[in-house]
Formats: sequence, structure tokens, C-alpha cells
Amino acid sequence: MVSERKTARRRYEQLQDYRQPYLRRGRDAAALTIPSLLPKAGHTGASELPTPFQGMGARGVNNLASKLLLALLPPNSPFFRLMMDDFTLAELTGREEMRAEVEKALGSIERAVMSEVEGTAIRVSAFEALKHLLVAGNVLLFLPPEGGMKVYRLDRYVVKRDYMGNVLEIIVHEKIAKDALPPEVAKVAAEQLRDRKDQDEVDLYTWVRRQGDKVLVHQEAGDVIIPDSQGHYPLDRSPWLPLRFTRIDGEDYGRGHVEEYYGDIRSLEALTQAIVEGSAASAKVLFLVNPNGTTDERTISEAPNCGVRTGSREDVTVLQVDKYADFRVALEAVQMINQRLAQAFLLNTSIQRQAERVTAEEIRLMAGELEDALGGVYSILSQEFQLPLVRRLMHRMEMTGRLPSLPKNAVKPVIVAGMEALGRGHDLNRLMTFGDIIRNTLGPEVFMTIIHPTDFTTRIGTSLGIDMAGLVKTKEELERERQEAMQREEMANLGPAAIQAQAKVAQQAMKE
Repeated sequence: MVSERKTARRRYEQLQDYRQPYLRRGRDAAALTIPSLLPKAGHTGASELPTPFQGMGARGVNNLASKLLLALLPPNSPFFRLMMDDFTLAELTGREEMRAEVEKALGSIERAVMSEVEGTAIRVSAFEALKHLLVAGNVLLFLPPEGGMKVYRLDRYVVKRDYMGNVLEIIVHEKIAKDALPPEVAKVAAEQLRDRKDQDEVDLYTWVRRQGDKVLVHQEAGDVIIPDSQGHYPLDRSPWLPLRFTRIDGEDYGRGHVEEYYGDIRSLEALTQAIVEGSAASAKVLFLVNPNGTTDERTISEAPNCGVRTGSREDVTVLQVDKYADFRVALEAVQMINQRLAQAFLLNTSIQRQAERVTAEEIRLMAGELEDALGGVYSILSQEFQLPLVRRLMHRMEMTGRLPSLPKNAVKPVIVAGMEALGRGHDLNRLMTFGDIIRNTLGPEVFMTIIHPTDFTTRIGTSLGIDMAGLVKTKEELERERQEAMQREEMANLGPAAIQAQAKVAQQAMKE
């Protein structure tokens, strides 16, 4: 007999009512963009998916997801840095060799974590998750102790948050083969599923709950807790990451990017369908023969191309739709909507105006304005995706001995991609504008006398996100090279006798 405790199944049924409005809007958005992301209820792998008449929605989602992926997980460079606590840095003041060794060790840990990202194909799952965020506004990620990252779409989980947006509980609903369950659990599940047709699969619920500074997890099948499924994780290292595209106070779920432009996409779908169907009707060729004329309709239908037959021209006409003007209005509306959606999804075709001469600077400025529109998205994803991802990867690498244990309060990861990259881009623009103004106003000679070339070069490299260590010569190296050049010049100006005299003096000094 099943106890009267609150089961994961009952709690899931309670919370899914709050999820329903977001799920319905997500499915409507997916139907006009990428239907396979969030199909209608009851869909199986053998079911047919709807095919939109336009491809702008799918193209925009894939393009924007690619841009977000490159900004959040840039290739060939870490998207985070391990920063040391200020008090620890103060203790290392005056011991530059020790500080350099610590920073070198932290850099090796950063590279090890990035190797984990590349080796486990996390980018593939992240790209899928970003498409879910754009379309449905919500997605759940799970990072197991080993391997890659699993993606759960919105119809497979529910989430509950507090008024500050912190996650209180997550329940995931999956199907599992009955033979994969422990015998005692499978027996109870078989009794409960006796009247069901699909008795080979059992509903599996994974219940994740926050309790203090820990996250408790257990799984249930047939309202029975599966043995050895109970566990807990530190709050800031939980493997469960429920992501939102937008954050709205008081709501447990977010809203997608497609929902914000759903009106344009829906209008584009209707207009495109009308144009396609009307064009198909207009493309049909149909001859009409006057029944009272002298020309026989069989003569027209059976005549070969370029054939010669007896008949009257006035007896035969071609049926025409005569809707060109109406189609022209619809086509212009489609082009206008396409332009708006291209800007909304940061397509490259939207940043170049229709003109004979468009400068590269104009295109760069327009592209920068579009990228700045993602600032809010970068902010929420840096806190709910990038930072928890780094903490979780470091935690599981520490558990398997692939990383040393770091002091929790002394070393913390800091995100340097996404929103930070936008800030560095603005710093670069300001530096270049400053340099151009000073050079054009005072002249190149004055510019070189009042500007420190090394500092200016270093700041430009930092704004571009380049590691400047060992790349640019320091002031000390430049001064040493200058002194060596002066010494060589002095030696060149001296005669051979003077050079030999200086050499004898140096040899005498060495003997003494």
C-alpha cells in the first residue's frame, strides 16, 4: 500500500498547471520557427510535424543562437577567469615571484576546464539549449558526474521559484523501461500500470529540492522512491540548471525571443501562404473554348506544340487571375516584415541599407548597435548559465581528481565573455576615437610625444581580449634596449685605439 506522503507525481501535476500558459505559447512559437523543438502534446517520433510556409523564423533562430553561442562560449579562449581574493593578494604584495606562480597555476586550471568543455561536446548541447531559450523561453540542463550535458525541453519539467527568482524545486518527468528498474519498484509500477497499453515504460520523476545551502535529489517510479537515487549537492554546484531567456518578477518561467516578435512572424506566415497558394493558382494554364464557336476543344487539347490546326482566334481564351496588383501589395508587406525580423534576429542582411555606397564604418556601427541589444540576454545568461556551468565543471573535476581543491572563499570564477566582451568592445571604440582625435588635432609628432606607446598598445590588446603577457615589450625592456643602442653608437664613434684601451682597462679590472 502506497503511503499518504506527497509524491513527486502529485507535486508535478500541481505545478504543471502554472506551466501551461508558457508551454502553449512556446508551442505556438515553435510551430512557426522550428516545430521539432517543442511539438504539440501527444507527439511521438513517428508523428508528422507542421511545415511553415516561410523560413525566416528558423533562419533567425539558428542565426541568433549561433551568435549567442560564440559570445557565451567563445572558441580558443576561456570565457571565465579565476580571480584571487583581495586579502590573499594583499598577502602576496612584495612577493611578485609567488604571485606570478599562483596566477600561472590558475591559468592552467582555466585551460583544464576549457579542455573539459571541448572534450565533452558541451557546445553541441548548449546550442540546442539556446534555440529552446529563443523559441520557448525556458530550458533545463543537467550535467552528470561524467560526460556531456543533457537538455530537457519545457514539456518535460516543472520549476518553482521564490519571489527573488531563486529555484526552490524542479521535477523532471521521463519515460523509462520497466526492465531497467529495481525488481521491487518494477513490481509496484506494474500493478499501477495494469490497465495501460504501454506497460513496457514507466513514468520516472526526478525531484530536486532546495534545503538550506544544499540541493536534495531523489527519483520515483510508481510513487516509490528508487533505492540509491537519493543524494545532495552544494547549492552553488548543482548539476540542474533551469535557464530563462528573460526574467520577470513573480513568474517561475521566462518568455522567449520569438514570443516578442510573434505578431510579425505570424503575419509573415499568413502573407507567405497567400502568395505561395496564389502563385500556384496563377501558374496553372487553362484554355477556354467558346462552345458556340467553330473551333473544337479537342483540336486545342490534342494539338502538339507548334502544330497547325483550323480554328478561330476569337473562340479560344486563356484564364487569368488578374491579381498582380494585390500580390504586389502582399509582397511589399512581406519584404517590410522580413526586414524587421532580420534586425530582430541580428541577420547580416539587415545592417546594410539599400544604397550605392555604404561605408565599412557605417556597417560596423550598425552591427555594434544590434549587438548591444543583446546586453540584457548576456546579463541573465552569465548569472544563470555561464557561472553555474563553470562551478559545476570545476566541482566534478575536483571530485574525480582532475583538478586540485581550491579555497572556496579565496578563488572565484569571473565571467569575461558575453556582457564583458561588449564592455571591452566599447572600450576599444573609445580608445580608437580618442587616438584619432588627438592625432588629427595635434598631429602625429605631438601624438607620439604625449602618449605612452606601450600603455596604449596594451589597452588596445586588452580591449580585444588578447593575452598581452610577453607580447608587448615593457618599459624596462625598451629602456634597456635604448641604453644598449647608445653604447653601441658610442663604441662606433670611438677609434680602434680607444676601443683597445677600454678593453685593457676592463681586463686589468678583472685581474684585480
